Amino acid sequence: MHLAAVQRILGILLMLFSLTVLPPIAVGMLMDGRAIGAFLEAGALTLAVGGLIWWPVARVRPMLRLREGFMIVALFWSVLGLAGAVPLMLASNPGLSLTDAVFESVSGFTTTGSTVITGLDTLPHAVLFYRQEIQWLGGMGVIVLAVAILPMLGIGGMQLYRAETPGPVKDAKLTPRITETAKLLWLVYFGLTFLCAASYWLAGMSLFDAVGHAFSTLSTGGYSPHDASFSYFESSALKVIAIVFMTLGGTNFALHFMVLRRRSLMPYAEDDEFRTYLLVLLLVTLLTGGYLYGVHYYGGPAEDFLQATFQVVSITTSTGFTTASFADWPLFLPVLLIFISFVGGCASSTAGGLKVIRVLLLFKQGVRVLRQLLHPNAVITVRVGGRPLPRRVMEGVWGFFAGYVLCFVVGLLALMAFGLDQVTAFSAMAACINNLGPGLGAVAANFQSIGDGPKLILTLAMLLGRLEVFTLLVLLTPEFWRA
Repeated sequence: MHLAAVQRILGILLMLFSLTVLPPIAVGMLMDGRAIGAFLEAGALTLAVGGLIWWPVARVRPMLRLREGFMIVALFWSVLGLAGAVPLMLASNPGLSLTDAVFESVSGFTTTGSTVITGLDTLPHAVLFYRQEIQWLGGMGVIVLAVAILPMLGIGGMQLYRAETPGPVKDAKLTPRITETAKLLWLVYFGLTFLCAASYWLAGMSLFDAVGHAFSTLSTGGYSPHDASFSYFESSALKVIAIVFMTLGGTNFALHFMVLRRRSLMPYAEDDEFRTYLLVLLLVTLLTGGYLYGVHYYGGPAEDFLQATFQVVSITTSTGFTTASFADWPLFLPVLLIFISFVGGCASSTAGGLKVIRVLLLFKQGVRVLRQLLHPNAVITVRVGGRPLPRRVMEGVWGFFAGYVLCFVVGLLALMAFGLDQVTAFSAMAACINNLGPGLGAVAANFQSIGDGPKLILTLAMLLGRLEVFTLLVLLTPEFWRA
């Protein structure tokens, strides 16, 4: 293990991260002049700490291996949560405790969207913008952004990219050079964010709200500058725009790139995962909207199905925006939405959850086993896109599923050991490991009322979900530390 290389890159990434205080400072100066000092102090502190970490090993140039990539990613996301919490503690409003600030920061960077803050409408604009900004950065992955920058500093990026990028197949690249791949993904991400912000603004949002909500829509993060979340805006047009861009945020960004390069929508139509993704959204929306209409919940089919579509897309893509308190919806609907968050969006998207491709492969494997029982001597393979999948991919999917379920169960039991009721513990763990945001029971509105112990458990769950479990769990294996 080349710890000096890990230390050097960690220091550089922290120094780069210190620059993220500049946009909130600019917004604060333009809007209300509050909390600027807190961001100046936080930026200076982060820069100093990063410099102190980097300076002793500034001249170290060893080649990065995959294990160093895992170590850097795990350490950076953990340290990122601490560094990102500093402005939230230093600003007198909200003036969070260490535990609450770290929870809020990690929730932002992992695009979970669970919050411990109330009274959002009274916060300084610098703080509000900062919350939206860290979600946007976390959406495509700060490490993927760093991959596009670090080669200029003499640091290779493939190991970081493979360690951070989600999905069952981690070696896929859009271009021969990984740096160019990272840049292209960020260009697509930035372009869609710009289109989303422009659409919100033209549909009636203020410029501040439009940019802030675009950040959390494309990142599928769900933070909002308002306590009422998206229900603050009584506009059907804004809801429709959000539905479109949340769906795009939950789509594989490599598909977006292929559509742009080929100037055709065929890459969407040809992709098994995307078709399954749309099918899941459609079926759950029809079931939810049909039930709301059947009980006359909103008093008309148009409103029933609009509310159902918004919430289903928001929950499935793990965005977590709310236009209504879905926790109060009748009978099985709240639990259905929590369960659908486990499916999540597509691989290589900003969404959380297991990812649609893994759920599709698990389903296909189940069908294969049933067919094998009827035809014991037949050779039946799992196929995606007409091509048979290697055995190692299916083994990886099953291993990931087992690890995901195990982490969920352990976290659920730990939350219950701290005294949370079953509904609250189940939904809170699901909301955090799936990077969803809102839950049920005591965490339906926010996570402020639960204790520090549960918050720390859920903070770890957010990191496990964002880094897809194995990136952290691999550090616990003896083989990782050998050689």
